[in-house]
Amino acid sequence: MIGVSKLLCDTNNFGDSLRYAKGSHGQQHGAVAGMGPVVAWNVTRTCNLKCVHCYADSDAQKYDGELTTAEALRFIDDCAAFKVPVLLLSGGEPLIRPDIFQLVEYANQRGIRTTFSTNGTLIDAALAQKIKSLNVGYVGISLDGLGEANDKFRGKSGAFEQALRGIRHCLAVDQRVGLRFTINRYNFHDLENVFQLIETEKIPRVCFYHLVYSGRAAEMMQHDVTHQESRQAMDLIIAKAKQLGDKCEILTVDNHADIVYLYMKYREKNPVLAERIWELMNRNGGNRSGIAFANVDPLGNVHSDQFTQNHTFGNVRERAFGEIWTDMSNPILAGLKDRKPLLKGRCAACKWLGVCNGNFRARAEAATGDFWESDPACYLTDEEIGLK
Repeated sequence: MIGVSKLLCDTNNFGDSLRYAKGSHGQQHGAVAGMGPVVAWNVTRTCNLKCVHCYADSDAQKYDGELTTAEALRFIDDCAAFKVPVLLLSGGEPLIRPDIFQLVEYANQRGIRTTFSTNGTLIDAALAQKIKSLNVGYVGISLDGLGEANDKFRGKSGAFEQALRGIRHCLAVDQRVGLRFTINRYNFHDLENVFQLIETEKIPRVCFYHLVYSGRAAEMMQHDVTHQESRQAMDLIIAKAKQLGDKCEILTVDNHADIVYLYMKYREKNPVLAERIWELMNRNGGNRSGIAFANVDPLGNVHSDQFTQNHTFGNVRERAFGEIWTDMSNPILAGLKDRKPLLKGRCAACKWLGVCNGNFRARAEAATGDFWESDPACYLTDEEIGLK
């Protein structure tokens, strides 16, 4: 994640303490020194919607083999032992899992912050109050357009209104909540309207995701935005971040070309601000899947991130999470810990490699078949990356 608001407006939010801490650079197994990675945990594959770009290929059916309550509690113990700071509870739809609040409560007891990644359609007033009472740090609700545009992505008429009600229920009980928006060719022109919604509803956070070609989203590869559209999207996001300041935390996710683009824009027009951006982006070091970020799927398999579930490093039923995460025998996981010598193409030659770290490997593999090839979603020109 790239904290656009943090970089431009010096806002302070929980995630910034992990992304831009002085002890974050150079780590191999965690977000900062003495800490494990943030873990995105797909607690179930079952979902009440069927989104066209779902990386987990979820739908409304029960899947066999998911971690039992007892196994899930043992996994939380493993995370606590490895000093995992955050469990991002995702799915499928995490709120469908019957024991989800038992897991949240137990994570609280073990000192782990929990957040939800949800479609929001199940959150009524009572559920919002329950989430708030359990001190859930954040609820991210996915919207990929307004009205019917969102509903087409979600595969269900009325999903937008249900999600918006979920947001309003969270806001009503002062539960921190925000939007998750995946940019693609079909909703690119809705960005301005999304910001209008944010201002109207007083939504305090939004994450703009770049499309990753994984799960059902692999079929959308040809429907990604163009490089020029990525730049236009960033121009709008940057302008809105400056305008909104601390009223709304704005982040972009899954494309570290964004941080270079942001820095280049301010290098000439505001050198002082650019210098601060440069310091923070160097602390972060770029994409840290396999280092500061991990994924555990519903079956207990460990991956570098939720979009790279075709590469498995072990299973938490068989070994402790920390043991799996520090085992360098798997060439993909070991490579991600120190990937720069393995990268190819434009990524290998890029002068910004130290602050991007090769961008997103899942996209490179989906597009080329080679895990270490260049990420095709990098929208920086050859001249901008130092090839000309």
